[in-house]
Amino acid sequence: EVRIINADKSGAGEIITRGDNVMLGYFEDEEATRKSIVDGWFHTGDLGRIDDDGFVHILGRIKNVIVTKNGKNIYPEEIEALLDKVPYIKESIVYGKMEEGDSDVTVAAAIVPDLETFETENDGRTPTEEEIYQTILKEVKAINKNLVTYKYIKDIQIRETEFAKTTTKKIKRYAEKL
Repeated sequence: EVRIINADKSGAGEIITRGDNVMLGYFEDEEATRKSIVDGWFHTGDLGRIDDDGFVHILGRIKNVIVTKNGKNIYPEEIEALLDKVPYIKESIVYGKMEEGDSDVTVAAAIVPDLETFETENDGRTPTEEEIYQTILKEVKAINKNLVTYKYIKDIQIRETEFAKTTTKKIKRYAEKL
């Protein structure tokens, strides 16, 4: 069984599950088990919604959601998926950024460029930092055109090194200082 709890106006909320195929608990960690399994329902920590056909759409992780001052939810994984389709981008992390004196959070992205693609496009020549920045900025602006305004990426940071990853090659989002 799958349900959505604490749904917002759009129907997005936490995905919870129960059934014989769901884990019984964390190995030798009763506290974590108590926090994640409540009344037989496993609280996944994922945000999602169920459409009219009964399909579950996973939007992202609860702890990663960026919330604007107007209460709009921005799911970083959604924007990261768009960025990571760009041939010039090897990997990215989208996060909320609040400058001193600002009253609202803005969307920012840390991006690792795919230098091999840049070099292939430039007949083997290594591009300058400015060329990399301008190319990625152009791609980000193109992505922004397909997003609602509050989801626009307003700041980009180009990184030379890849992000720290788990053994399953997922980015360790919270190991990064952004």
